[in-house]
Amino acid sequence: MSDPSLYKGYKGRALEVLQHFQTPVWCDATFITETGRYTGIVLPRSETADPLHIVLKLRSGYNIGIRADRVNGVEIYGRKEAQYKIPEKEFPYDPVKPRVKLLGTGGTIASRLDYRTGAVIPAFSPGELYGSVPELADICNLETEKLFGVFSENMGPEQYIATAQAIGREIEKGVQGVVIGHGTDTMHHTAAILSFMVQNSPVPIVMVGSQRSSDRPSSDAALNLMHSVKTAAESDIAEVMVCMFGPTSDTYGLLHRGTRVRKMHSSYRSTFRTIGDIPIAMVSREKITPLRQDYKRRRRDHEVVINTAFEEKVAIVYYYPNMKPDMIDSLIDNGYKGIIIAGTGLGHVNKPLYPALKRAQDKKIAVYMTVQTLWGYVQMYVYDTGRDMMELGVVPAANLLPEVGYVKLAWALGQTSDLDEVKKIMLTPIAGEITDREPSNGYLIFQGGIPEVEEFISKYRK
Repeated sequence: MSDPSLYKGYKGRALEVLQHFQTPVWCDATFITETGRYTGIVLPRSETADPLHIVLKLRSGYNIGIRADRVNGVEIYGRKEAQYKIPEKEFPYDPVKPRVKLLGTGGTIASRLDYRTGAVIPAFSPGELYGSVPELADICNLETEKLFGVFSENMGPEQYIATAQAIGREIEKGVQGVVIGHGTDTMHHTAAILSFMVQNSPVPIVMVGSQRSSDRPSSDAALNLMHSVKTAAESDIAEVMVCMFGPTSDTYGLLHRGTRVRKMHSSYRSTFRTIGDIPIAMVSREKITPLRQDYKRRRRDHEVVINTAFEEKVAIVYYYPNMKPDMIDSLIDNGYKGIIIAGTGLGHVNKPLYPALKRAQDKKIAVYMTVQTLWGYVQMYVYDTGRDMMELGVVPAANLLPEVGYVKLAWALGQTSDLDEVKKIMLTPIAGEITDREPSNGYLIFQGGIPEVEEFISKYRK
């Protein structure tokens, strides 16, 4: 049993232990160690991984690493090679059910684990998603198209434009809703730009992703897909939305407006949150429950406005104490046409930046102020620093989120270089990106450890 192909990716001490106990990859076995007994399937290792650990997929579905030098014995039961490829299945057609189009762009909701590298890769096609979630057939007639297969950090103007155009084509063809599978890391950027590029939609446009890949027992992929497809098929909310877990448990999803949503945790399944407002609705497998009534309604026509303007020379600058003016100067020197500043407090930067801001004004560069606090409004009339910056051409952007301000400024500058027209576009609400006020329940951050908070969350913690 010394054939290296039987021990894929293993080396060093881990390889020696597996060969000594004649336990190749895909063995179903119990490892007896100094700290206990662990039963599962021996998985291939990443080629770039360390030589000290053996990777075991437990019966629960979770993967663990076992220190090879702590293994005292192995009990082997057989061999169970995992098949992570899910074959595509043609979606069954029911003339009574609505048509929904699923556009795939990549990301974890369309992924599997590559045991050669240990990385999660976008490997499922949209058709394979039905193979893994057959419940989708109970909701609608699902048509699928793979637009891209990229991680969300690689989404950009090319993908934004192609996605918006694809949405327009599908609406004109008469689909009752559109779902977009997308990686979660930059989903809020794409949701915002699509809210501007796709206007007056007669149907729901639902962006969906997952925090955990489909081969993990805690994956949120299937439930998020069911929620998003139900929303696209049945909801009367004709806006760009993000559909993801509401609580951390598998209870319901939330529908967030595409211009007021943000990813707020790197790994929680309930990572997306509406900022400075409340979500549009809750969605479960049984029903959709609106939380507000000021949303755009579904229509029966197939008319939609697609405006894919986008100026790439736009940047976000996150202000920090002691920032030097060369940060702004470098953008000016490199031909940038727009700058979004995420300022402190009510929208502040230090005075050493003023000459650079004046230079940007002289170069007719559009500069807008947002707040890095995320919640709240820019208020540049309160202190003299704010008033000074407005004299230097910096425009307060109300309660635009910095990322939303970035894509909206890129969209505005893609249409006109007239700064007055740009300002009109920027400060005129189009898709709920600027609100007249933030409701009292639009800002709730509970501090754990405080008795009254602990008492409250204990009722809901699972």
